[in-house]
Amino acid sequence: MRPYQVGIAGATGLVGQRLVARVADHPWFVLAALGASERSSGSAYGDVVRWMLPGPIPPQAAALVVSGCAPPDFAACDLVLSALDAPVAIDVEPALAGDGIAVVSNSSAWRMAAGVPLLVPEVNGAHAAVLSGRSGTGCIVTNPNCSVTGLALALAPLHRAFGVRRVVVATMQSISGAGLAGPRAIDLLDNVVPYIAGEEEKIEAELGKILGTAAASGFVPADIAVAAHCHRVPTLDGHLEAVSVELLRPPTPEDAMAVLAAFRGDIEGLDLPSAPPIPIEVRRAPDRPQTRLDRDCGGGMTVVVGRVRACPVLTLRFVVLSHNMVRGAAGGAMLNAELLASRGLLPRRSGA
Repeated sequence: MRPYQVGIAGATGLVGQRLVARVADHPWFVLAALGASERSSGSAYGDVVRWMLPGPIPPQAAALVVSGCAPPDFAACDLVLSALDAPVAIDVEPALAGDGIAVVSNSSAWRMAAGVPLLVPEVNGAHAAVLSGRSGTGCIVTNPNCSVTGLALALAPLHRAFGVRRVVVATMQSISGAGLAGPRAIDLLDNVVPYIAGEEEKIEAELGKILGTAAASGFVPADIAVAAHCHRVPTLDGHLEAVSVELLRPPTPEDAMAVLAAFRGDIEGLDLPSAPPIPIEVRRAPDRPQTRLDRDCGGGMTVVVGRVRACPVLTLRFVVLSHNMVRGAAGGAMLNAELLASRGLLPRRSGA
């Protein structure tokens, strides 16, 4: 397969850097353009980025001259991976799609739009089929809020087997989820902040779209009531979530764990490069998952579920851990792009 030419919008931020690192070493994609704000435009990427990842900047990325994020800046690209903040993405991403570019976005700007798939490929990869009638034109595909990704993966097999009716989730979200402009150390050291602006609303809205169905007229959300409580905690990476769920057909904890461990989802057999060997790892130790010990499971792409037990109020309760910067952001976006490529849904704009 001839590699796709890929651009990254918002390439200097934390998620953008992880996208740069992943594209630079990808078998299907070639890094062709990097876009960022005006203050970085016109300079070599290696001269303007505050590189926060272990190891050096990939040489091919370091030498690229950073551009803006308008359609002409990505004229040589088949695909743009967007790590833009929502206030910028709201205008930039439709402009890129209108120019015939496929946009796979980490931004919240278009997640709930009627014609935009909101994908966790193992859970609802079939929703990408709504793009099949748009061959040869651009599109926007989004991945969810970083807390929603792990929650959706954990709930999807339970929903398929037993029917999810109500969910109560309390998140403990790491500081990297707030980006380079996140909370000051003095606000988080020896502290937990029980508020993340807009986060609870995103979890409560996005989960239904992911677990729902796709129709010709749009997406029909699953009839699931969700209550979320979000907290910022002083961990670097990894979002831990305490979940209680009401199920229509109550299973035993053992049956629930068996369903979770057996789940492979909608991308089984596609051999997508970013897909982990298993999407869900079930841990039986009474004190796992733990953020520092388990967030890198499956290269950060596997969600870890533990402490599965009966709930005295609803049906089941358990703990979910996902790597917010990998599975919940850059890795999730890459998996979405690979899904589109594997199903012939990425338009070719670049030359041979």
